[in-house]
This record gives sequence, structure tokens and C-alpha cells, in this order.
Amino acid sequence: MNLLVVNLLLAFVWAAMAETFTAGSVVTGFLLGYAALWLLQPVIGRSRYFHRTWAAVRFVVFLAVELVVANVAMVRHVLQPLSTMHPGIVGVPLDTANDLETTLLSICVTLTPGSFAVDVSADGRTLFVHVVDAEDPEAVRRLIKNGYERRLLEVMR
Repeated sequence: MNLLVVNLLLAFVWAAMAETFTAGSVVTGFLLGYAALWLLQPVIGRSRYFHRTWAAVRFVVFLAVELVVANVAMVRHVLQPLSTMHPGIVGVPLDTANDLETTLLSICVTLTPGSFAVDVSADGRTLFVHVVDAEDPEAVRRLIKNGYERRLLEVMR
């Protein structure tokens, strides 16, 4: 059975035993179940679940920080004269292996204020992103490749 499913079951069992189905009790149960499964690795065998869970946590934190940074940048753009904006479309080469990874990357980029995933090339190897400030297209590519895509692929693979 998938360790994520086992961990979720342990979380709900913990909440049921605590007689409160609050978000806090489920999260506590999830963390305790995660710790128990981690300690049981010699018995149940090594799993990528533990690496992928931490990769998902790092990705969520990265995305939250990027959302705050992008919102602050958008506020600055709105308050400054229009001459400081350099909108444009930037092509970002992709390392994604399937449509799901490409779609999730596109969603994450679009969630960030000031950027919007416009299209994917016919061969699926380039993501075209409209950004409010495309003065340095290489910096945009680096942020998407080394930030969003790399972290997303750590979670997915």
C-alpha cells in the first residue's frame, strides 16, 4: 500500500481517537504517522515517500515566498510610471517529461502575479510565459527553470 495513504489513515485514526476532527488534530496525526513510518523504515523498507514529502514541503514554501515577492513587485509596478514596465513573452525550455508536469508548472507560473503561461510549443519542449517585466529574459528563464521547474520535478519524480 502507498505510504501516503497509510499516513493519511494514521492521521484520521489519530483524529478519531482524539474525538476531534479539527485541522489541527489531523495535522498532528499526520506528523505523528509520518514519524512512525520513518522509524519503521527498517521493517517496511526504504521508500521515496520521505524524500518526496520534504520536497513537496520545500516546494510549497518556495511558492509561498515567490507569491509574496511577486505581489510586492506588482505593487511597485502599479505605483511607478508605465515607462518602467517592460512586458514581453519569454520562451522557457522545459525538462518536463509529460503533460501533467508541464500543466502543473504552467499553473504555478500563472498563479504568480505578473506572469502568465501563454502556450506550449508543439513539441512540448518550450513554455511561453508573458511577464510584466521582461527586461532581463534570462533572469526570468533562470527563475522558472531553477526555481519552479526543478522543485516541481523533485516532487513529481
